[in-house]
Amino acid sequence: MSHVSGFASRLLACPDCDLLQRLPPVRVGAVACCARCHSPLWRHKADSLDRTLALSLAAAVLLLIANTVPMLGLSVAGRETFTTVFGGVLAMWRDGQNEVAMLVLFTALIAPALEVGCLLTVVLALRQPPAPPWVGTLLRGYELVREWSMIEIMLLGVLVALIKIAELATVIPGLALFVLGTLVFLLAAMAAVFDPHEAWERIEWVHPGSAPADPGAVAIPQVRR
Repeated sequence: MSHVSGFASRLLACPDCDLLQRLPPVRVGAVACCARCHSPLWRHKADSLDRTLALSLAAAVLLLIANTVPMLGLSVAGRETFTTVFGGVLAMWRDGQNEVAMLVLFTALIAPALEVGCLLTVVLALRQPPAPPWVGTLLRGYELVREWSMIEIMLLGVLVALIKIAELATVIPGLALFVLGTLVFLLAAMAAVFDPHEAWERIEWVHPGSAPADPGAVAIPQVRR
């Protein structure tokens, strides 16, 4: 397998100075920098698809566990009760907090599931290029749902609630609480190792030969390791 990226024909606009430039061949671990302001444009990540696939599978397993086992339990006067993440959503709905319940349902359950599902489907489809055009739709959807995936915000709210009720009842942490904490770091790692540039290049409507005919009309970024 070649250690040099084949994205030489891909045009990028610098996010800092807006200079339009073509990516040169970039070795694994090297960074393409803007020819004008020297801001990083793209880093060629090693084994991006394989690492993303492994992390996505692990995240899917943890997400399944987190939503099927108890997250928290309370013990009051010798009586114990446990609830799951979805059970907490139902409890808020019954208490009349419908807006909050729907928000927690989407940001803590639906959005993370869509984030993991989209990326896992994309990576599996990209392993046999060229990938079908619908992979591009999933890539755009992944970027959208990732902004709404807020498991860490839910965990922060749970910790605040635990501090407030600690004097009234004995709190029993459930397995799902630790799984969700691990899932927060796993989702961050999954996004960090995924290379969207490589993904877009593997979709069948992207043609490496579609660069402008005049190479001098586009600046060439600098490459550094």
